[in-house]
This record gives sequence, structure tokens and C-alpha cells, in this order.
Amino acid sequence: MENITYGIEGNVVMVTGGSRGIGLDLAKGLLAQKANVVICGRKQEGLDAAVAELNGGEHVLAIRAHVAREADVETLFDQTLEHFGRLDALVNNVGMNLITGVVDAEPALFTKIVESNLTGTWLCSRKAAQSMRERKAGRIVSISSIAARRAAPFMGIYGIAKAAIEMMTQTLAQELAPFNVQVNAVAPCMVRTGFSHPFWSNHDLLKEIVKTIPMGRIAETADVVHPVLFLCSKGAGFITGQTIMVDGGASAV
Repeated sequence: MENITYGIEGNVVMVTGGSRGIGLDLAKGLLAQKANVVICGRKQEGLDAAVAELNGGEHVLAIRAHVAREADVETLFDQTLEHFGRLDALVNNVGMNLITGVVDAEPALFTKIVESNLTGTWLCSRKAAQSMRERKAGRIVSISSIAARRAAPFMGIYGIAKAAIEMMTQTLAQELAPFNVQVNAVAPCMVRTGFSHPFWSNHDLLKEIVKTIPMGRIAETADVVHPVLFLCSKGAGFITGQTIMVDGGASAV
């Protein structure tokens, strides 16, 4: 991470899906800013590997949780508050997609994608908001996607869920503004992670994708991490209900 200071030293920030990809790099960025980090994930072995890589000692708390399950979310927030005493920011990073059309998808598949992306974001935002509203301070940042605004083959259900997250962002921003809680989102184009590996690892497909991005490349994780850190900082104190597009100009075409 570049030597940029965001003024979040000592803050407690939860990153869902923080054991890999954007979430793991965000946890690293938060630690570099001397924040305290809570990460969660569904698999204990992934969390253990992330904790070892982060090497943040007492500043890192890893909790196994499935964010689409209410009981898991309750435990996640209870343990966070018990360990650190408060929560300053939540980053809803968990997301998943299974390549499928909308018309031919089985209902169970639709439900799985929506629950992981949308239901989990709502359950975590709800718990965070209850705590932050009481303290009259806090930030909620959700990771959306360009797929929320631009339909793409085999990304339809994922895009539907992400579009709903952006509306949730606006709605929560209105509800929580009187309590000094800001709610925003960051929407990247394709990011070079394991999640999108099937797309960017195909040279011909990558060339076609890059043609749609004026800056001539797909996003790297740092391109997403920095806007999230900014939205968690004091500098974003009068920004709420917004989705920042991190897409190299793709949405401007």
C-alpha cells in the first residue's frame, strides 16, 4: 500500500469475507493504517491462513461466520463488541457468483446467490447499524459491482443482487443520517482476484473486457481498497448514500 494516511488509527473495522481477495488486501490496508480488524469467513482453514499472513497480533480478530445466517451474524457482532468494545466501520465484502443465465437458473441457485450477496449484506448492516445508531457514529461500506448497472452474460443474478445493495445503501443512508452514520458503496469493474480468475485468465476474453475500459486494464485490489479506506475516514464525513464507481471509466462510455 502506498504511504497514504487516512486517520483511522485505533478504529475497529469489520471486513466480511476477509480471508482472501479484496477482503484480505483490505485487512492488510487497515492494519497498515494501524486500525483494529475483524475478519470473518465460512472456512476455518481460510481464516487461519489469513491470520498468519496478516500477522497483526492483537489487532486482528478472526471469526468463523456465514453472513447469510442470522445466528452466525449475531455471534459475529457479539464477539466483536466483546473483544474490542465497539465497531467503527463495517465493510460488506462477501460476494459470490455462479455462472448461469437468469431464465434457466434453478430457484435454489437464485436463492444461494442472492443470500450470499444481498441477504448477508443486509443482516450485517442491520446489526452494525443498531450498534452505531446507539453510539451516534459509524460507517458502513458495501462492495457492489459494475454488474449492478451493466447487464452481462451469466452475471444476471449477481447483478440483480448488487443492484439491490446499491438501493439498500441509499435507503440505509437516509435512515441513519440523523444518527451520524454514513452508508456508502464502492462498485468496481472486474478485479484481478481468484473470484474473477476464470475471466481474466482467458487471454482472448480479457482483451475483449479491457476494450470496454477506457483506462485499458482491469482493476487491481488496491484500486478498491483505497476508496474503501477513504469512505471509512474522517475525510468522508459528509458523504452518504453514494456509490463510487471504480471502473477505469467503463461506466462513462
